Amino acid sequence: MSNIPIEARHAVPANPTPRGLGATLVLALGTFAVGTDAYVVAGFLPDMARSLDVSEGAAGQSATVFAITYALLSPVLATLTARVPRRALLVCALAVLALANLGSALAPGYPLLMITRVLAAFGAAAFTPNAGAVAASLVAPAQRARALAVVVGGLTLATALGVPLGNLADKVLDWRAALGLVAVLCALCAAAVRAVMPVLPGNPRVPLRDRLAALRRPGVVAVLPLTVLGLAAGYGLYAYAVPIAHALGAGPASEMWLLFLYGVGAVAGNLVAGAAADRRGPIRVLAVGYAALAVTLTAFAWTAGANIRWLPLAGLLMTAWGASTWFQTPAQQLRLISAAPQETAVVVGLNASALYLGIALGTALGGVLLPVGVPVALAACAGLAVLCLAYLAITRRHR
Repeated sequence: MSNIPIEARHAVPANPTPRGLGATLVLALGTFAVGTDAYVVAGFLPDMARSLDVSEGAAGQSATVFAITYALLSPVLATLTARVPRRALLVCALAVLALANLGSALAPGYPLLMITRVLAAFGAAAFTPNAGAVAASLVAPAQRARALAVVVGGLTLATALGVPLGNLADKVLDWRAALGLVAVLCALCAAAVRAVMPVLPGNPRVPLRDRLAALRRPGVVAVLPLTVLGLAAGYGLYAYAVPIAHALGAGPASEMWLLFLYGVGAVAGNLVAGAAADRRGPIRVLAVGYAALAVTLTAFAWTAGANIRWLPLAGLLMTAWGASTWFQTPAQQLRLISAAPQETAVVVGLNASALYLGIALGTALGGVLLPVGVPVALAACAGLAVLCLAYLAITRRHR
């Protein structure tokens, strides 16, 4: 998942001497913790549902409330915390994440779990955009794109490793211990940021009204809904990846590897799409990607409906699912930047909010459809992917 920050253009270095890319690695560790926190529920969803005495669909809504809270809070928190010194803000955000995950681990029931997931989204929405802004301020101008890539790399690595590691921790211990380990990771990251990061001042305050002014541009208004629709189609069922893997014949021993293959596909899809969008243009990349997503989810639905249980096929489909879901972010960002070149940081931040809104809507839809049947849920998401192709065709001229 790519979350290039809203504030990156406005970062003001406290020290005029660049500190190099190495100093940004601790921020990448922080984004890895944030990404793991966001995705880890998928690795132990069935056990969490049983422990809390709720359905898997209801347990998956914990991912929904996290995503929708992040989507709504990201621009608001960026405005409210603009003048807060950056190191203090990052440390506090990670501390909130640690406390929220500890609360989730200790939650005696479903309602308190949902409250702690909302609290976790507060920390994530405060940390991720500002981590990129700080990374941009620590290096020379020629290295800023690479610094941002290092920080975003923590999120993509969490996609590949965070969920499988959560699944492994659930098997060795239990889901509460897995969330406890995420809390420890967040606390360690907070200590590392406090120790390594220099003191950086806050940024000039940009009113929320100005941040949202880009929504008045026709190109931005036309492009953003595709981010919501595309993530709802591709990522909506990922919180339920373990029960879907079970429908394809996966057992406890193979769950972790199938989740890992999804992450490998996600990282590869993101990298390949970024390079292809520069060479071929975002429209072609999006068209190919949504077509691949529709085919992948249709094959998933047919395989589950026909009760075909063959692990090599399940692995191939999981890899294709990850790749065809996460190809779209670089191309969508490129379209938005072209639509509002003078407001790059703002529109990329809006795209991150739209991305999480799509995740929230898709996860909510998955929670409703999964009790009907895994094939039905997969087929519905395949239909959304086809709808993405139609919407892309209608809005292709908005660049």
